[in-house]
Amino acid sequence: MVRPNKEFLLAWSSLSGNDIIPGWQVISLAPAGPIEVQAGRRSPSNVEAILFCFPTAKLPRTEKLPEGQGFLVERAEQLNSPGFRLALTRQEAGSIELFTAMVCDVVGALDETAATGVDETKLLRVLIGRVFAWKQFMSRGANPLSIEAELGLIGELNFMIALLEMGVSVEEVLKGWVGPDDAPQDFLLGDGAFEVKATMSTSGFPVRITSLEQLDDSVASPLFLSAERFSREEGGQTLPELVVKTELRLGGELGTVNFLRERLMVAGYFEGHSSHYTRKFESKERRVFSISKGFPRLTPGTVPVGVSRALYEINLDYAGDFLLSLDVALKQLGVKG
Repeated sequence: MVRPNKEFLLAWSSLSGNDIIPGWQVISLAPAGPIEVQAGRRSPSNVEAILFCFPTAKLPRTEKLPEGQGFLVERAEQLNSPGFRLALTRQEAGSIELFTAMVCDVVGALDETAATGVDETKLLRVLIGRVFAWKQFMSRGANPLSIEAELGLIGELNFMIALLEMGVSVEEVLKGWVGPDDAPQDFLLGDGAFEVKATMSTSGFPVRITSLEQLDDSVASPLFLSAERFSREEGGQTLPELVVKTELRLGGELGTVNFLRERLMVAGYFEGHSSHYTRKFESKERRVFSISKGFPRLTPGTVPVGVSRALYEINLDYAGDFLLSLDVALKQLGVKG
């Protein structure tokens, strides 16, 4: 749960970092468990920051700290205070609105995790992990997902729920979800992989393939395609509703939920954009295909020399010979006995 932005905005407005002499001005805020939290401004740049003091936890000097479009994380040990301090600082060109949303989310994640009684080292890792997720999110433009990307994420979450319902472990499902990283396939499971596609078409069963590697079973084998048809109906679910459903299917354990939320941000989904996602999607049909010799596809080994990239569409109505059940596919991958 995010912290309200009012406490941060009020604190920053009461500080001034216009001094010629470099240094920090800070105001203490409500702590996150054992972690001291301060709003700050640093002279002479006068940009907003949030500082975190960890009484005993440390980071190796060699560890690279995240830096994104509009923010950076830096060590703030020059405050001459006990403990290890990190400052999450807005860069001068960064949006104050987006930076504030980031701060509310990051501090809120620390609040939730601290309430479970974990140690400082875990809290430090939660902080770093959440900031890295924001870095990835901002690198995608920090805007709401396009209609196509929204449907794609709906498909991946719906497939994730199907895997959990089939008895695949939470750890294996989350660890295997590599779609947010723009990997060739969406899920690496057992000995192979699954590519997931979603369509809204009512004519045929078309799916869009975005690279030569996506259906290349020399990259991952065995390789399967899970294609799902959705319709826009009032009985369906919005993307935020499906996110909540997925969290519940994961068991609601905070560490697992936080990991999912970070992966969602890497995929381009931010809870603060929930009001943009009003479309309801209802799952109508899922077809699972074995990607093997004879399947209609383009791969690096089948296109003429000189063709390095391709975007094409397959009508899966013509791939019926490769149909199988999800249960059989999972057994072939070795993730289900």
